[in-house]
Amino acid sequence: MNPALTQFGAQMSHLTGVRAIMKDIIETLRAGSGQEFINLSAGNPVILPEVEQLWRDCTAELLASPEYGEVVCRYGSSQGYQPFINAVLADFNQRYGLNLTDRNILITPGSQSIYFYAANAFGGYTTSKQLKNIVLPLSPDYTGYGGVSLIPEAVVACKPTLDIDAAAHRFKYRPDFSQLSIDQTTGCVIFSRPCNPTGNVLTDDEVKKIADLAAAFDAPVFVDSAYGPPFPALNFTEMTPIFGGNIVHCMSLSKAGLPGERIGIAIGDEKLIQVLECFQTNMCIHSPRYGQAIATRAITSGALADISINVIRPYYQSKFAIVETTLEQAMPKDLPWFLHRGEGAIFAWLWLKDLPMTDWELYQELKKVGVIVVPGSSFFPGLREDWQHKHECLRISLTATNDEIETAMKRLAQMVEKLYQSVDS
Repeated sequence: MNPALTQFGAQMSHLTGVRAIMKDIIETLRAGSGQEFINLSAGNPVILPEVEQLWRDCTAELLASPEYGEVVCRYGSSQGYQPFINAVLADFNQRYGLNLTDRNILITPGSQSIYFYAANAFGGYTTSKQLKNIVLPLSPDYTGYGGVSLIPEAVVACKPTLDIDAAAHRFKYRPDFSQLSIDQTTGCVIFSRPCNPTGNVLTDDEVKKIADLAAAFDAPVFVDSAYGPPFPALNFTEMTPIFGGNIVHCMSLSKAGLPGERIGIAIGDEKLIQVLECFQTNMCIHSPRYGQAIATRAITSGALADISINVIRPYYQSKFAIVETTLEQAMPKDLPWFLHRGEGAIFAWLWLKDLPMTDWELYQELKKVGVIVVPGSSFFPGLREDWQHKHECLRISLTATNDEIETAMKRLAQMVEKLYQSVDS
């Protein structure tokens, strides 16, 4: 069968970003012919014993409760499972001194769905045919933003400034406010904090400045806190979630051990939440309730916040330290390599300035020595400018074992040294 696809059907039937690369990675692993690969491409969180046990315990409590039938055998409110909403409400009001009501909260099937709702409710063509842009203020950013809009030309990213410490071989992306275009054509703004793929954390002042610029045009700002506090708390530097005004604070429990349950949380102005809820009602009625029910117990008891700070965060922070230490030892000091400052998330981001080949070609070369990473050019959705930097970066997952990470970084360093030497010779 070969049915004709609509414009939207054609748009949504194509994979974007890392999902497009994953097919090649899967085929590489299958056709390895006995070769062992160190796979540093994964975005799947590691199953940590303490985290798995938490969810086992919460599941046992749910199974033993009279609530079980109500949770799994009945439809619910489009807004979310009320006890879960109440748990989030109580936790955030107490933790951050807020005055939220349940009308400020929406539960979605994963946080990716929030950005899909937002991108298509506030971005795209208005009823008067005006194009409203979905602005990504700091590129690179989460690859998934490239596929959320049914109107791909609406996604517009801004090139950052690079704060470089050449002596330490470190750098950090910062928003370039002289280039950031937020105006009457802006429908909404989206960015991740901490950032997938770089680990970058925008400062409080940077977030507030972006929100103020957008507020002047009644544009909502969606802050993707899938790696932020209080859970999974995968910030390695101090950061404060920011609420109120035109900011919609978006969370996920995926990196807190429930990626399979698809739980997203949006916290924001009641009018914005209502728009998103209506979108969700039309799309899928409501998000699954089982995960919400067990998460209610984990949040109410304080166990989820505790395990995030004391188990999840130190686990990945120690992995980043291995990447950092190994590269410092193995990489030649005279080569222009720069590791993005590790401020959070579950990835390291490496920039190889003046790389003699593209990031995709380096990805292919690294496979020959048994190392799989993700080419960085996948993480610049919406950036129209032809910027060489886009083809000089790699995303390195922190989900492998300590020995695997160390071995992979040594192989990568050897490969990179040979590449630069071949140019000089």
